[in-house]
Amino acid sequence: MCGIVGIYLKNKKFEKSLGKMLSGMLNNMESRGPDSAGFAIYKDESKKLYKFSLCINDLNFNSFKKEITKKIKKARLTQISDHVILKTLEQPKKVIEIINSNFPKVSIVGYGRSIEIFKQVGNPKDVVKKFKLDSFSGTHGIGHTRMATESAITTDGSHPYSTGEDECLVHNGSLSNHNNLRRELTKKGSVFDSENDTEVAAGYVSNSLSNNKSLKDTLTSGLKDLDGFYTFITGTRKGFAVVRDEIACKPAVIAETKNYVAIASEFQAMAHLPDVNNAKIFEPEPGIVYSWGNQ
Repeated sequence: MCGIVGIYLKNKKFEKSLGKMLSGMLNNMESRGPDSAGFAIYKDESKKLYKFSLCINDLNFNSFKKEITKKIKKARLTQISDHVILKTLEQPKKVIEIINSNFPKVSIVGYGRSIEIFKQVGNPKDVVKKFKLDSFSGTHGIGHTRMATESAITTDGSHPYSTGEDECLVHNGSLSNHNNLRRELTKKGSVFDSENDTEVAAGYVSNSLSNNKSLKDTLTSGLKDLDGFYTFITGTRKGFAVVRDEIACKPAVIAETKNYVAIASEFQAMAHLPDVNNAKIFEPEPGIVYSWGNQ
């Protein structure tokens, strides 16, 4: 059992409140996932800069900053807990190569022009507080609280998973064919850093999007290719989508107003949102992809 949440803003006036809205959603999903938590925030920023979300673990930030700026010129770094957001004009391939070759203790949590990802082991309320989620602004966000079932309780085993530029995925459920699918995707060039089945689902989405398939079509195809029971929320730079498998034993509820769309495993995660009592509230139908943001 895990908790998944997401919010997409239709009205720009709420962008400064995105972090507070998402914080409450994650805090209210604590009972569904006490082992770890994480979130992805999307922001409209410079089209030239790339952002890399890095977990430096127990490395000293100042030492890491000194060494990385020798190898990546004009890099700007911001530390939040054990994560660092690195901004640079350099292309992702070069930056990823530099980090993997020179900083084996550093994990690349995600990258893109818009996305920032933070995740950590611990109670969701503590994770929210450590990363100061309340202070974040943005256009949309996705979060997860984890109750571990099939892989270790580690930061690498936490959600969201990001396997492509400005992409992420959170998952409540379990996949039965993830080992075979991992082997197939690895042959096609995908790289996986954990044994978690959710990372395989994220890799499946990334592989499909890289072949110019839309997110909606990708998730529709996944209903045939991903065996198991699940509810996914998948994010891109433009927006996000949600899908439940055709048996739909994993819960989900959507609340939509003129200002936002919110998704969660349980309604209690959304009870604090503005004007939620006047929202259109419904459960997503099994095997149907719902998307927002011109997917």
